[in-house]
Amino acid sequence: MVSLKAVHSEDHVRNILRHKVVYPQRSRDLSGMEVAVSDHKELVADPSMLALARDSRGWTQSELAEQMSRVDGSRVTQGYVSRAEAGRIPVRAERVHLFAAALRFTPEMLCQGADTTGVGIGLIHHRKRASLGAPALRRIHATLALTRYQVEAVTQAAALRHVILFRHIEVNDFDTPADAAETVREEWNVPAGPVDNLVALLEDAGAQVVVRDLGTTDLDAVSQWPPGRAPLILLNSAAPGDRSRFSLAHELGHLIMHREPGEGRVQEAQADRFAAEFLMPHEVILSELKPGIDVARLMDLKARWGVSMAALIRRAVDLGVISEWQYRTLMVELSALGYRTNEPTIIRRETPRHIAQAVTRLEEQLHLSPTETAHLAGLGREEFHEIYVCASSASGHKDVPDPSAR
Repeated sequence: MVSLKAVHSEDHVRNILRHKVVYPQRSRDLSGMEVAVSDHKELVADPSMLALARDSRGWTQSELAEQMSRVDGSRVTQGYVSRAEAGRIPVRAERVHLFAAALRFTPEMLCQGADTTGVGIGLIHHRKRASLGAPALRRIHATLALTRYQVEAVTQAAALRHVILFRHIEVNDFDTPADAAETVREEWNVPAGPVDNLVALLEDAGAQVVVRDLGTTDLDAVSQWPPGRAPLILLNSAAPGDRSRFSLAHELGHLIMHREPGEGRVQEAQADRFAAEFLMPHEVILSELKPGIDVARLMDLKARWGVSMAALIRRAVDLGVISEWQYRTLMVELSALGYRTNEPTIIRRETPRHIAQAVTRLEEQLHLSPTETAHLAGLGREEFHEIYVCASSASGHKDVPDPSAR
């Protein structure tokens, strides 16, 4: 029996699709992505969204113009793309579809207002290396903005609500990052000892966690928490499981302690101290480090605590268990063994599950096809599946054929 509430929910989602994505007929661009062709509503692209979509692909205006030329069969200039993104010329109808085919987003998404809330250079927390350049940062910032758009579109359509347990905690000379980590563990009822599944813990606390290829190995994670919205954390799929867990705890520290990014080195150090205490609380790990640590012992501790051997050595020196000289000696030994770049003992990568749960509800309870679900997020089916379903395959989402796909 289908409940009246479920019918109303399905009608609500269909209304969203009618306003957001129109399906009177379909065509395919050169990449094979289905593109809706609207025959009763003229589409007008949002200039800022065009720029955001291009940045998310990591393309220059010239590269986008070249891709549009290949799709259209006629020459499109960089100057045209520049004027379109600046809003000096309107982009309507067929031209919207051309941009969409080149960029691999739906035409309707390109007509949405670009939401860059909290996406300015000074409004995003990163765990990155200094070598990361400005073009790569622009791409990551754009990816963050579009990921929020995609996640919110899908979860709101699925009517999934999660209570946000996050709250800001101020730190100073008396209330330290370690104190803040201890407070969060207590408020979230985290059992003493290792955190079993950090991704699940943060999702249950109201965060949206997404694992994506960020196009670089110089950044492990990025996060933002605009007022009135859920915290969002992107994890780089290129990072190994142990580093990914520490990066996630590091970003949690930023979101809890830092309302706005400030002096870089100070906040990075604070986030590292928060992460160390959150993942390796001193009251428990101290007794496990005190007997002494060598490479064999570090492997055992890594398997138990889900953090890197390097992080365990750093924790030992910070807690006064070993001296700075012993710290340097152990790090030299790790380097000689090749463990600084490729540590032994693989830590299982944790996978988000909330987005996959929303997808399951949309497809199994509200009867959307996989293509329709993907179009809610402004993506083609294959790319949506790769980002939001494959990355969460452990959550139990079933991949089913799409009757609407040709």
